[in-house]
Amino acid sequence: MLGGMYAREDDPTVVDARQDFDPIDRFLWHVTQFASSFNGGPAFELPTYMTDAYSSEAVQVIERNRDRPFFLYLAYFAPHNPLQARREDYDALEHIDLHRERVYGAMMRSLDRGVGAVLDALRSNGLEENTLVIFTSDNGGAGYIGLPAVNRPYRGWKSTYFEGGIHVPFLARWPGAIPAGMVYSEPVHHFDIFATAAAATGAELPSDRTIDGVDLLPYLRGEMSDPPHRALFWRNGAARSVRRGSHKLILSEPPGGMSQQWLFDLAVDPYEQSNIATANPRLVADLRAELEAHYATQPGPAWAPYVHAPINVDRDEAQSARPEDEFAYWSN
Repeated sequence: MLGGMYAREDDPTVVDARQDFDPIDRFLWHVTQFASSFNGGPAFELPTYMTDAYSSEAVQVIERNRDRPFFLYLAYFAPHNPLQARREDYDALEHIDLHRERVYGAMMRSLDRGVGAVLDALRSNGLEENTLVIFTSDNGGAGYIGLPAVNRPYRGWKSTYFEGGIHVPFLARWPGAIPAGMVYSEPVHHFDIFATAAAATGAELPSDRTIDGVDLLPYLRGEMSDPPHRALFWRNGAARSVRRGSHKLILSEPPGGMSQQWLFDLAVDPYEQSNIATANPRLVADLRAELEAHYATQPGPAWAPYVHAPINVDRDEAQSARPEDEFAYWSN
């Protein structure tokens, strides 16, 4: 498996943290490599710690293309496991007692340094004012790394549709076009990046397909008052969810397993502590119908899942489950 390791396992400048309680972590230590590739070519070993190597490449892309429009997609692997950190970053966090948390924090420190290097490169090349930079994450922190507070105050983890799994950082910076320091509170989605980038560059969106995303720039400038999306939808095999306004319905329906549903009003319960599904059967039925209507317009999955796994909503994998715990199924 290409590109999972951040450094060699025997690198004296790197500190590792293995989670023996997690089968995913044990699997990754066995199958991943400290390697990358270029344009689908053969694998090669990176010259330095992976996060730093990707940051350095990104800076070079900016410098080489400073005289023409460019698009840079910098997909850091950090802080995904296997957890490996540069020793100097690890040593800087001696106030963190738990070893795996300290390694995780050190990986974030390297990521932060890399983002800073990218922004510095834009500034030093005179591109800062007219470059749109978007920073986001693909999902919330995973329960399988064994850090109970990683998503607090939100509930749930990666692989669930609780806010801990889908409520992620989403920052945009464009000094020449977006007011500094503004906060936009309506729900948006990663697919809005495509429409926003197209609008920023003056490119036309394809007309032969439905584009779910919207241009966020008018909203960030205060030119639009209505929310960008009437409703947002998620689906992954046994798990489905819809958010409409402040209400969010989460469904866990594994084949042959115990189905579960949760309904939350995020306006009064942003951390999803009170399941109001039983008290609101009509709203649940209405949101279910909206889910079905939406997915009737979508293509089916390209392949069937191999597994439907229960995810403990409130406890990470290093903690023992209790009889009162709730589980949401994840398909893969």
